[in-house]
Amino acid sequence: MVVIIIRGAFSEVKVAINRQTREKFAVKIIDKSKCKGKENMIDTEISILSKVHHENIVQLYDLYQIENKIYLVMELVTGGELFDDIVRRGKYTESDAAKIVQKILLAIDYLHGMGIAHRDLKPENLLLSDKTKNGKVMISDFGLSKIFNDEEVMKTACGTPGYVAPEVLKRQGYGKEVDLWSIGVITYILLCGYPPFYDQNNVELYKQILACRYEFEKPWWDNISEDAKGFIRKLLVLDPAKRYTAKQAVNHPFIVLNCGPPPVESIPKEISQSPNKLKEGSASGKESSQGNQPANNGNNLAPQVTRKLQQVLSCKKVYIKVF
Repeated sequence: MVVIIIRGAFSEVKVAINRQTREKFAVKIIDKSKCKGKENMIDTEISILSKVHHENIVQLYDLYQIENKIYLVMELVTGGELFDDIVRRGKYTESDAAKIVQKILLAIDYLHGMGIAHRDLKPENLLLSDKTKNGKVMISDFGLSKIFNDEEVMKTACGTPGYVAPEVLKRQGYGKEVDLWSIGVITYILLCGYPPFYDQNNVELYKQILACRYEFEKPWWDNISEDAKGFIRKLLVLDPAKRYTAKQAVNHPFIVLNCGPPPVESIPKEISQSPNKLKEGSASGKESSQGNQPANNGNNLAPQVTRKLQQVLSCKKVYIKVF
């Protein structure tokens, strides 16, 4: 029994059932004859998926090539894109947003430790394991990812407008820190339902990003805690050297107070040795812990789909991956 669930320009994804165990899998079928010029993206994705094993990364189980077609037998996730869940909900509560972001951070920390930068994190590339409230978030689509070493500077201008880090736009070289900028953008969207940087003209959009020009607009951000805002400020930082790492971000009060402490391997040495440093992540500038502040109750503050979210919906299918 095979059911087609996704069909693209040069690939399709089908649901397949193991006849002996009745276990379901997703099988991505790539037609090599239709992907001239994209061979490197396919090779990169296969290479990375064959190396990684993490509960928040879609798992590759097996690989076959028959004539001009490549068959990737993968973990089946049925909850759809995080993007569609944002559209359905309008926005998330702080608690729900933090739980999703924590899992993304743990997966990115794992990837960075493996010497892999994703380079195209966005809600469309984040899948939900199932449609239940407790469905896991899963990172997918490694076509633009890069295997790097700490001395290497990446230079390929790739990503998706609106999520791309400023150092990519400067074309002066960049590192794995670009993934943390993208997580900052994703967190912002989860909490309010619209993006921090937006313009229908990409040139103007890039100017906003290069200036790190965004706001926590009223009334949508009025009831969102300073911890949440402070977390975003630590990620949307122009200087990548000053931007939080995945390990630092997963230990920020916004994450810890909503999700509990991370696994020991995700705790930076200086924090694990001195628990009192935990709160310093929100001690600078406007950031402060406000644990007694009323929680953000999701859709109570704004219409289900705000003006800016509608703009995002209208351009969902016209983003570019390489510019």
